[in-house]
Amino acid sequence: MMLLGLSFARADVAKSLAPIPPATVALMAAKHTTPAAPLVIRTYKKEAELEVWKLSAEGRYVYIKTFPICRWSGQLGPKHHSGDRQTPEGFYPIGPKQMNPNSHYYLSFDTGFPNAYDKAHGATGSAVMVHGTCSSMGCFAMTDKEVGEIYAIARDALKGGQPAFQMQAYPFHMTAKNMALYRSDANIAFWTQLKEGSDRFESTGELLQTSVVAGKYAFAASSDPAKEAVAKAFHDAEQAKITELVADGSAAVRTTYSDGGQNAIFAALMKKGVSLGDVSRPEALAFAGLDVTLVPARRHRRPTTPVVADAEPAKAMPLVAEIVNAHATPLPDTIEPVALMPQLLRYRLYKPPVTQTLIAGAMPMRAAVLAN
Repeated sequence: MMLLGLSFARADVAKSLAPIPPATVALMAAKHTTPAAPLVIRTYKKEAELEVWKLSAEGRYVYIKTFPICRWSGQLGPKHHSGDRQTPEGFYPIGPKQMNPNSHYYLSFDTGFPNAYDKAHGATGSAVMVHGTCSSMGCFAMTDKEVGEIYAIARDALKGGQPAFQMQAYPFHMTAKNMALYRSDANIAFWTQLKEGSDRFESTGELLQTSVVAGKYAFAASSDPAKEAVAKAFHDAEQAKITELVADGSAAVRTTYSDGGQNAIFAALMKKGVSLGDVSRPEALAFAGLDVTLVPARRHRRPTTPVVADAEPAKAMPLVAEIVNAHATPLPDTIEPVALMPQLLRYRLYKPPVTQTLIAGAMPMRAAVLAN
């Protein structure tokens, strides 16, 4: 038994020390960064994606690659208490002590939930992880192969001198379109805070310096005035896009889940009968990501185009053009032109009983009856 336990311990050490795959190292080199450079991880529930970003030689974080998430649990929105099966949303620092090479789920690291924001709102819970095995009770579950690579990337960044890498956990990609789409969701005020942090990171490429002020996330300004101006301009432009989308009549929805979801890649594999190992609550995945419309999209009126009396009639349809011009009258701005258009030739088409012809083998004749 002692020898068996020793062999398992050696296996755990071996997998936790596995190198980053050469293809991923090549991606880093192409973006002017290295395995030892500081790391940022970004997760998105709705899309079930985990992104890796690294600090480049130019001094800004750059996107490296995306890992599909095999399973996450709960709904869109923050985690509130232990046992609610919610995966967290927010900004979390992850240091060396949170790395677990001896996980029961292959390899893992603790997100650090609850953070200062979560505690300010009375949230409870612990051991909310990113781990292997496609099973989640509030965690971000990857495949064993994926978490092995993610663990190696995080390990090398910490060994390179980064005291803690940042995990930015979002409900979905924080685009203006998504913010307009979810504007009526109960979590929109919280997501607006996350959007501010996301905009700042993407526009400046700098690590977010977060704090909690009056129960809300606050972000330190960039030490570079030029970058701070870029961050403000980018965020203002995003807010303007959201306002424009709402004013333009875009729909608003709430996306519901039976119990979390998974990336479409894994959903397709499961439908084909491919085994993903120990998948938690597979029956719930059939009811994942159902959109409930809270505000329907508003239909747009066709733009009114005044008819110019002396315009040259269309050459392809001279008769129709002459009739339109003969009946042309100024149109009120509030009425669509089709409402006042003269009824030219209107046909009602239908399928009458088959008419037999006198010629053997001839095609049956079908009639179109003139209504007006």
